[in-house]
Amino acid sequence: MTGDIKQQWQQDRRETYSCTGGFIASAQPEDSAYLFCAAKLEARAADFLSNFNGAVSYAVKANPEARILQTLRRSGVQNFDVASLEEVRSTLAIAPQATLHFNNPIKDDTSIAEAYQRYGVRSFALDETAELEKIYRACGGDPEVRYTVRFKLEHSGAAYDFGSKFGATPDAAVQLLRLVKARGGRPALTFHPGSQCVEPAMYGRYLEVAGDIIERAGVAPELVNVGGGFPVQYAGADVPELATFFAEIHSAAERFLPAGTPLMCEPGRAMVADSVSLLTRVIHVRENGHSLFVNDGVYGGMQEQLLIDLQMPVRAWRGDSLLSGPVNEYHVFGPTCDPVDKLSRATPLPKDLRAGDYIEFGLLGAYGSATSTGFNGFRSGGYRDILVAQDFSAR
Repeated sequence: MTGDIKQQWQQDRRETYSCTGGFIASAQPEDSAYLFCAAKLEARAADFLSNFNGAVSYAVKANPEARILQTLRRSGVQNFDVASLEEVRSTLAIAPQATLHFNNPIKDDTSIAEAYQRYGVRSFALDETAELEKIYRACGGDPEVRYTVRFKLEHSGAAYDFGSKFGATPDAAVQLLRLVKARGGRPALTFHPGSQCVEPAMYGRYLEVAGDIIERAGVAPELVNVGGGFPVQYAGADVPELATFFAEIHSAAERFLPAGTPLMCEPGRAMVADSVSLLTRVIHVRENGHSLFVNDGVYGGMQEQLLIDLQMPVRAWRGDSLLSGPVNEYHVFGPTCDPVDKLSRATPLPKDLRAGDYIEFGLLGAYGSATSTGFNGFRSGGYRDILVAQDFSAR
């Protein structure tokens, strides 16, 4: 399997195009395609690595594509947040020297044991006593294993409420930290404010509670992981800059945590979203001029449209030329026979669109290809590399 992943990445990597227009002109694609710009991802990784005062761990679930992992490894990212054995395997196939953190709080015994014994994972998350005991048993009580206790607060300011599924109460987290210490493990503490969190103050609130948990437990964690949740600037969204989140985290950590407590963050969406766009082809425009069908949709690379309210940046192409001029508000449908296969918001696009034109959706590096299905026999196309990702504001 490892060899297959590397071979596929190397084979695909040979196909490199100057930009979106260059890809269209050269390939004239019939299928949808994910267009990846390594330079965009390298810049985002540099931002996190240079400006976050702590370790940076990429959340593999956002996009496990081999190109992504390879680029991050080459950019200096050494830590990866994984949630399954498959993510463990695929990450180590690309970055064999990486440090993995198995941060799914609920895991089966076999996955814990295999991750520990076969793949050398020594960092596991938990949010209740039963999970702690599973990790302890599967790892044979190894004192080198890190037990990262995850706690939660009332949800606010994020698109997904992770606390509805994971996280101990602060009181329970106190007891779990004590139990980790009693078991001889390496204690750590973590939280997740929720995906696409647009309120920097939420990180400060979590860190204040983290400080209280640490003080009440009487256990000094070797690490506090502030999770992911860093947001992306979708069309029409009011999102603070990453620097604002970093400043809030650094200030709150200094105020509320024991002096010198190391920090970690685990960006997914914010790390990878703007490095990938999805190029789709118009297959039909209704006679009413306000509904159109493309060859990808919510069962393909745009599944998040079913889950949260967001507007992807978008632009249209005819051949290798960008279209401009007066726009219509289109209802955009995917190719399947399911009426659910429709973008949640009307999409502004040029009035004279026709079959054979292309529509490119931006910010799909996160939870695009990673959540794509093959429903109804329709599958998203593959990845292609482009050297320059053009500004979506230029339509």
